[in-house]
Amino acid sequence: MTISENKKIYFASDQHFGAPTAELSFPREQKFVAWLDQVKQDAEAIFLLGDLFDFWFEYKKVVPKGFVRVLGKLAEIRDSGIPIYFFVGNHDLWMSDYFQKELNIPVYHDNQEYTFGNKTFLIGHGDGKGPGDKGYKRMKKVFTNPLSKWIFRWLHPDIGVSLAQYLSVKNKLISGDADVKFLGEDNEWLVQYAKRKLETKHYNYLIFGHRHLPMIIKVGDNAEYVNLGDWIGYFTYGVFDGETFELKTFQ
Repeated sequence: MTISENKKIYFASDQHFGAPTAELSFPREQKFVAWLDQVKQDAEAIFLLGDLFDFWFEYKKVVPKGFVRVLGKLAEIRDSGIPIYFFVGNHDLWMSDYFQKELNIPVYHDNQEYTFGNKTFLIGHGDGKGPGDKGYKRMKKVFTNPLSKWIFRWLHPDIGVSLAQYLSVKNKLISGDADVKFLGEDNEWLVQYAKRKLETKHYNYLIFGHRHLPMIIKVGDNAEYVNLGDWIGYFTYGVFDGETFELKTFQ
């Protein structure tokens, strides 16, 4: 991707809209829409790295209620010609083709590689990557199993969506205590994952969400691991101007 003069590439992750309730989520949605309005002025492209929603499931004829302002703003920006790329997270991993068909936004279920200018990027949500987290990795296999999705689809949406939203908040999947503490490079499993990826191929930036804690860590020669933070407590986002990458906070 070529970055035009005075244009930038933007990255954001982990908005978890809908949690813990629609009413409490609404001010965060308004803030995110304001951010989209700001960055569309000079965006070459926008990357959303997962968990935009605290829960999302696409039935064949039904999508979850709500999020009209966010979806409308994404549609407006995409219709203006600005590319948007969406990576599913562990909370919206049951996303299918709604974004692609309705908004013309491609959806990715795993990491993707990009070259912007002369810099190489590895981009993804980050869930289930690296050592540890074995319980979630087993759970993800169950959630993504075609039989599991088929069974869930037969629940009435009023029951299925309500149950999923309850379990998401009840189990503190949105943000646990570990998400507000830096564990040290040796214990940050996405840092370890980034270092292992660099053993086989070089990237200038390895950018992920999921961890909820904004950080930039040098992981190799001219290589940095980036976690974008979240839109729950930090309201952070990434911006690449063709030469350097920064984490910023939306005020």
